[in-house]
Amino acid sequence: MGRVPDLSRMRRDYETRGLRESDLAPTWVEQFDRWFADAVAAELPEPNAVVVATADADGAPDARIVLVKGYDEYGFVFGTSYASTKGAQLAVNPRAALVFPWHALQRQVRVAGRVERIGAGASDDLWDPRPRGAQLAAAASVQSTVVDSREELVERLRRLDAETPDGGLPRPEAWGGYRVVPDRVEFWQGGADRLHDRIRFVRDDQEGGGWIVQRLAP
Repeated sequence: MGRVPDLSRMRRDYETRGLRESDLAPTWVEQFDRWFADAVAAELPEPNAVVVATADADGAPDARIVLVKGYDEYGFVFGTSYASTKGAQLAVNPRAALVFPWHALQRQVRVAGRVERIGAGASDDLWDPRPRGAQLAAAASVQSTVVDSREELVERLRRLDAETPDGGLPRPEAWGGYRVVPDRVEFWQGGADRLHDRIRFVRDDQEGGGWIVQRLAP
């Protein structure tokens, strides 16, 4: 076994132009459009992958990575099992935080806000484009439950595949979409000597749902 590296000395300095208020788009969603387009152009692997953090009724945190399947000025949408651990947590504590970790661009986008289920039709729109194999896996697996072995899951999937006609499967009632409706969206750009640029759009409920732009200390 190789020697464990000294994590205290693992560091990469950032060398970017930075992020100034004059660089910002008029709205957070337009600014996200710009940065997401940069992530796609840079051919980052799965640029729509996002860390989703939730908490249970006692406030115990949890986090995992999912794929965002859509966004607009109302928020970010992803699909999952309502019966999963995150589904149970969101049922009792419908708030979440997101992090888009675009390391190669020395950027991250942080989002926090309330969470709501999207409608059945919108959930169908998330489900229907999934490849049949992904549909089978979601339908055959009760997400987050304990299973005896991988072989058990493979057998469930095999049986479901044999019992259903070719083509897409109907969406299970326990699977659907969530929308994270932001209260704040932070754009983080790495800076030299760790003097990072952090600019945040914060919803201003006192001004009829407008947004305030704030700079945060790194």
